[in-house]
Amino acid sequence: MNSESNAGRTASINGFEMYYEVRGEGQPLVMLHGFTGAGSDWQYVFDLDELAKSYRVIVPDLRGHGGSTNPSNVFTHRQCALDVFGLLDHLKIEKFKAIGLSGGGNTFLHMATAQPSRVEAMVIISATTYFPTQARAIMRMFSFENLSAEELAQMRARHKHGDEQIRALYRQGSAFKDSYDDLNFTAADLGKITADTLIVYGDRDPLYPLSIATDMYASIPHAYLMVLPNAGHSPIFGEAKDYFAKTATSFLRGEWK
Repeated sequence: MNSESNAGRTASINGFEMYYEVRGEGQPLVMLHGFTGAGSDWQYVFDLDELAKSYRVIVPDLRGHGGSTNPSNVFTHRQCALDVFGLLDHLKIEKFKAIGLSGGGNTFLHMATAQPSRVEAMVIISATTYFPTQARAIMRMFSFENLSAEELAQMRARHKHGDEQIRALYRQGSAFKDSYDDLNFTAADLGKITADTLIVYGDRDPLYPLSIATDMYASIPHAYLMVLPNAGHSPIFGEAKDYFAKTATSFLRGEWK
């Protein structure tokens, strides 16, 4: 079952309704938001209509996020990878380029190691190969009740299925503190990646130390590393936005070879 509206489309994928938007007709470019984010976040980094002049831009909401449902009430990046593959199969897309932020980047690590030939190039921002101790400590404090009024308003603007959807996301995010099998990529796993890969990190990320980025850079065969100074876990928003957008689009065009 599919439905379509001016705002976007939904498709039944792996037992849930996935909301996604498509712009343009060129080479497929899949853009995945971070955990508790939504596809709409990308409007604050890129001019999506301009990007659509060069690509077929595909922007989904991951399960349980934005306009997408999640009847299972479980979230793993491994399952998200299967979901995005399901969407791409639904759209009859074999090969694609990719940009993923945090949880979106983690999802692309699963996709690029599981089916390497399908990912031609990817930009992964604040992605990680495992959850380090410092991230688990923050996840222990991850709670709907800790949201400020401003943060709750931002969550409500992103997520279309009400406060229970937001509460579920925060329960799932807190559960990451006890997760050891979803993200546990080894150097050998990363060595399977054939995509040109731009790894982007903030050097002040409170969740993931820069050593994770440098380890990925050493293990992924065709890797490039971009470190944004004095930047945290979402380093591509704010003052670094234009520089990042220009750099990422240049990389995806293959201008760095």
